[in-house]
Amino acid sequence: MEFAVCQTAKVFSRALIMPNLVKPVATVKQAESYKKRILEALPSDSTFQPLMTLYITAETTKEDIKQAAANEFIYAMKLFPAGATTNSASGIQSIEEIREVLEWMEKLGMVLSMHGEVVDAEVDIFDRETVFIDRVLTDLLRNYPDLKMVMEHLTTSEAVKFVEESGENLAATITPHHLHLNRNDLLSGGIKPHLYCLPIVKKESDRQALVDAATSGNPKFFLGTDSAPHPQSSKETSSGSAGIFSAHAALFLYAEIFNSVNKMDKLEGFASYFGADFYGLERNQKTITLTNEKSLIPNEFIYDEEKIIPFKAGEQTCWQVTK
Repeated sequence: MEFAVCQTAKVFSRALIMPNLVKPVATVKQAESYKKRILEALPSDSTFQPLMTLYITAETTKEDIKQAAANEFIYAMKLFPAGATTNSASGIQSIEEIREVLEWMEKLGMVLSMHGEVVDAEVDIFDRETVFIDRVLTDLLRNYPDLKMVMEHLTTSEAVKFVEESGENLAATITPHHLHLNRNDLLSGGIKPHLYCLPIVKKESDRQALVDAATSGNPKFFLGTDSAPHPQSSKETSSGSAGIFSAHAALFLYAEIFNSVNKMDKLEGFASYFGADFYGLERNQKTITLTNEKSLIPNEFIYDEEKIIPFKAGEQTCWQVTK
């Protein structure tokens, strides 16, 4: 955690903190403890702000929602379908389990942040997002029209179109790795364990749809890295962990995409404005400056005797931050 937080805080002044630890962060008290650990891990001169979330489980109650809504540092509730990704075993099996929770979230103005996949055995892994839209998200929009929802880490052209055509209460985040990768990158010439993530990367046409959405200036799409610092030992194994570590260079990797389609003027909104606006946060007043200068991404980071292989390890990025 200390490594991931410090890498993130080098460029970003705040981040939405996911609650899927080995023991889920499911109560306000647990979130308070987690926030304290994050702040203690930062350099003494850091002004980084962790925006905390709570993990929705079958045991989550309306009282939990009331406490979260009344707390000034809880910004969203996170929905994980059980088994969808790392540390999601405590997630929900069915929306029916949490109808009252969703009603109270809608009533109190809480944001629902979603890992948008179904994990039924009969659903192909490349179709999980599309089936989630059909089976779950359509129901949520119909039954909770005033509930603000964010579909995290979008991956398909179908999802892009759905978000575009839905009302103002549905938005989505897009990761740097889903903008850079398609499934050939993951699978062609041998499986690349450090490019394995969930939701899994999709077709080139899907990647291009994500690029078009991210660079469009549409405020329904904004930055969300989904950065995950799994050690090399848990990635290069017979059952590797899902997740890509991108915090070290995420903003540079976004800039590469925006620059490649001559849309650098749209990066500030995507990175700094649209997410803050959707969550009802004040926009940051501090600025950073990106310069078009090459820098080398390390082959590895070593922390606590573990190696972490970053996204684009050993490659050059064309951007640096001048503070």
